[in-house]
Amino acid sequence: MEILVVILSVFLAVFLLVGIVLAILLVKVTLQIRRVTAKAEHAANSMESLAKNVSGVASKAIIGKMIMRGIKMVSKRKGGVK
Repeated sequence: MEILVVILSVFLAVFLLVGIVLAILLVKVTLQIRRVTAKAEHAANSMESLAKNVSGVASKAIIGKMIMRGIKMVSKRKGGVK
């Protein structure tokens, strides 16, 4: 009977140690996941602001291009009339 109690105590101690080690590893992995998601969120925000800036510049460039086309058309018409 005492041998059975000793065996069960040893198994309980082993499982307790394994559980503690797994809990520590789980906490470490959770912290790493939190850091990775924070970096990914920062990168996504940076890309979003970059896209906004590019769209603003692109729309201004398109407007400028249209104005230049209009100026060229007007100058061609005036040049042909002379």
